[in-house]
Parts: sequence; C-alpha cells; structure tokens
Amino acid sequence: MLGSDFTGFYESRQDRAAQVASELGVRAHTSLESLLDAVDAVTIVVPTPVHHEVARQVLERGIHALIEKPLAATLEQADAILALARENGAIVQTGHVERFNRAIRAALPYVDVPRFIESDRLAPFNPRGADVAVVLDLMIHDIDLVHTLVGGNAASVSAVGVPVLTSFVDIANARLTFDSGAVANITASRVSRERMRKIRIFQQSGYLSLDLAAGNGEFFRLRKDVDVAALASAPLAMEQFVERIPLEAEEGEPLRLEFESFLGAVRGESPVAVSGEEGRAALSVALQIVRDIERAQAAFGGHAPVGARA
Repeated sequence: MLGSDFTGFYESRQDRAAQVASELGVRAHTSLESLLDAVDAVTIVVPTPVHHEVARQVLERGIHALIEKPLAATLEQADAILALARENGAIVQTGHVERFNRAIRAALPYVDVPRFIESDRLAPFNPRGADVAVVLDLMIHDIDLVHTLVGGNAASVSAVGVPVLTSFVDIANARLTFDSGAVANITASRVSRERMRKIRIFQQSGYLSLDLAAGNGEFFRLRKDVDVAALASAPLAMEQFVERIPLEAEEGEPLRLEFESFLGAVRGESPVAVSGEEGRAALSVALQIVRDIERAQAAFGGHAPVGARA
C-alpha cells in the first residue's frame, strides 16, 4: 500500500508458511522475533485464545498493532493489551471490519437516534473460529455496529443460545437495551444453510434496510408533500406517501479500507478508526451475552461450555 513496505509474515505452521510465501511471493519469517525486528506495525490474525500473548510481544516493543476481533478472550487480557499500548506509545486498532462495509458507510449520514435495530448474521459452519462461541466469532461484529449506530452503553442484556455442531454455542440471540432506551435484537448463527448479513434500523425519521453482504441498502421515509390527514382517510399505494432513497457510498473493499485506515493512524494522518477501547467495549457486551446464555443453560440443566476455551 502507498507509503508502506510489506516486510513479510510469520506463520507457525511451516508447510502453510511455505505455501503462502510461494503463492504471493512474500517473505515468510522463521520466527515471530524475526518479523518484529523488521516492522513498525503488524496485523495480528491468530486464534482468539492467543491474542493477548502475541499482542504482548508486539506491544512491548512499541510496535503498532491491528488486532483481529475480538480484541482478546477476556476483559483482563484486553485491559492488559491496552495498558501495554499506553506504556509503550503504540497504537491498537481492533479489526471490526464491518465498520468499513459499503452499506454501513452509506447509511451513517441518515442514521438519526435509532430506537430499534434488528440484526441477523447467518453463515454455514466453518471450523475457523469454532474455538469460541458464535457470540465472539460472529455476533461481536454486530455488537460493535449497534454500538456505533446507537451510541451510549448497553444497560441490560438478555440472551439465549445453543451448541449444535461444537461444544460451544453455535446459534445465539441477544436483546440489548441501551441507556438511551434504544433496543437492539441481534441473531448470529454459524449452522445455517445460507448466508445472511442484514440490519434494519428504525428511527423517528424513517426506516433503513441494509444488506451487508451486498454492500447496499435503502432508506424509507414519509414524503414531505404528504397530507397526513388525507393519508388517514383512504388507502394509498406505499410509493404515494413513502420516499425511497437508495443508499450509496464509494466503492472500496472493506479489508483494504481497514488496512489503509490503520496505516493512516500509524502515520498520524487520521484518528484510529476502531480503537482498542471500542474493541474492549464490544468484548464486554459479548461476554455479558455469554454469561447470560450460561445462566439460561444452567437453569435448563445444560452443561456445555459457551465461551472461549481457557
């Protein structure tokens, strides 16, 4: 990318490292120490249970880090990561890539004090990420998005979930009530036959329907020239009283935009797009959801773990 040099990567599996190096023509470092000796900034894309250990080695050297979501496996680990970053003058960005989704970027100018949000994220099973509950694997994307759209804090959490293919929860639903009174209903599944990533936002000014998979959406609002009294007196076709606004934003591959934003923050050209503190906030809510599911399972005699492996 412009203004940066890619110095290589480290992968502990030697066969995989050799394959990637050959396919992409990049250097595979033989150790994490070798990589860290050569960089000013890194992206950390490792299993969640080892986020903290890898981030510790990176941040102790004052190297800036883009850490994949969730930021860590526990709040204690997240706090340790943030403390190390402060102590060593390093930037931490959390990899909530959906912030850069075209549909989200297009919708933000129209978002105005949402009162209710409905979010569905469904996907077929993938072993990658199955070492944690679907809450930390998939739902955490939507937890972060809801926080971004609503603002404020989640005052209460209610959730249910069940394990289907793994020993962890594979499908979950959570209801978040914010201190503003706004409510979000979030469903995530990794045992679905089809993929779906949709968000619906209800607010006084209208209704937004977003398809994150397609990267587009629509905003529906009452037409300004409508006589509300006349509307109540006789049935009308929807298009006669509702204005439909296609939501559009500049093209851009979300992962590339995320990397570019990180490099911009490292160079001091722009603020961190998704701070470590915001990553911690999403993790905090996700862990509350996990605990609520655990309580519900205990009440029904369930014993399967729902969170991350210790």
